[in-house]
Amino acid sequence: MKKYISEDELRGRIELNYTRLACSAYYQIGEVFSPAGYDWPADKEGRALLAFVSHYRISGRKIPCMDQMLEKLPGMLNEKGYMGALHGDMISEQQFSGHSWLLRGLCEYYEQFGDKTVLDIIRSITDGLFMPAAGRFGTYPVEREKKDEGGVSGSETGDIGGWLLSSDIGCAFMSIDGLSHVYKVTGDAAVKALLDEMISVYLSIDKAALRAQTHCTLTAARGMMRMYAATSQKEYLAGARAIYDLYVYGGGMTYTYQNLNWWGRPDTWTEPCAIVDSLMLALELYKATGDENCRRTAARIYHNGFSTAQRDNGGAGTDTLIADGSACDTLKIRMYEAFFCCTMRLAEGLRYIEENRELLFAETTGVLTRDENGIYSDGDIIYCLPDEALRPYAEESIAADGMDLTPIVKYYLVPREIAESAGQRIRFR
Repeated sequence: MKKYISEDELRGRIELNYTRLACSAYYQIGEVFSPAGYDWPADKEGRALLAFVSHYRISGRKIPCMDQMLEKLPGMLNEKGYMGALHGDMISEQQFSGHSWLLRGLCEYYEQFGDKTVLDIIRSITDGLFMPAAGRFGTYPVEREKKDEGGVSGSETGDIGGWLLSSDIGCAFMSIDGLSHVYKVTGDAAVKALLDEMISVYLSIDKAALRAQTHCTLTAARGMMRMYAATSQKEYLAGARAIYDLYVYGGGMTYTYQNLNWWGRPDTWTEPCAIVDSLMLALELYKATGDENCRRTAARIYHNGFSTAQRDNGGAGTDTLIADGSACDTLKIRMYEAFFCCTMRLAEGLRYIEENRELLFAETTGVLTRDENGIYSDGDIIYCLPDEALRPYAEESIAADGMDLTPIVKYYLVPREIAESAGQRIRFR
């Protein structure tokens, strides 16, 4: 039996996120630009603009801050045409990563509205920040001490060999996404050459051994898929598929179709940004290859991984990991809302899901089975044993081994005071 995403559910999710972004002061023009000296220049600004354009594409409604940002943005750029400090010959991977989101937001806006001023800013960021790094990506520091450091928001960890590095390991390569969108918009051959260099280097790195961040890796793979769509060159498709396979089968994805924030760190947390990336990557691979396993994975990500990612205020936050090597068997909220990144990124995910809803159906049988990892499921739907406080918000239960199990409870329906204190047992071992 096929279980489709209900229109009411998706509209409810979209409206909650829209209201969060449209009404919270944090996303309005008085606060949307980060303070000078913030070590993720252009990151919040780019994610916010991308979120605003995403909601405009969904409903045709403009969040006023969208156009207000673009009026103010030229005055926020430095003398080289981008945001943040000038680092001389040093490459700041957080600055690269943040500007990838700004390029994405600007490119989405340009495609939607055709504003030539925005195209000028896209070119100034590309030429001022990224093009001077051509020829240097092969020096990205791979041999370094492995440390369990970094929070939900990454931080600078020091410089090695001309690189100012981040605890979000590998996030410099996040910009494959933003630059691929620049290439789609401009067709600039120099941008393509830079992308080819970046992609070749990142594909050559053992991301599991490096303990790279899964979010930036999946985002880079989406950029490869965009290059494949723009050029039909199969090496981009092959690169994206290699990353997908590593993520799904090589320790990047949890039993609940969420993500480990870093490879090799199973006691950290999930990140909704990466959950969005993984769904988009899986479904784009399905469209390109017809591989039903990719479509099924995308559907499972939505029906399971998205269940707890969105909160009742419309934002998104992190959860505990139910994964190989993790001591945790119960899914709980780790951070109620990552308002500085995941809440904004959720908007693009919801827009993509809305556009592809008919492909994201789950297959069910009405019978629960337990796998070798101790996970109960009915086809594509994972079942859990929720705390009693969550049962009023759960879907219909099925009895198994003396327990009344339910699909993973959707936290966007659950009041914060209950969601933050309650748990859902996922793994039985």
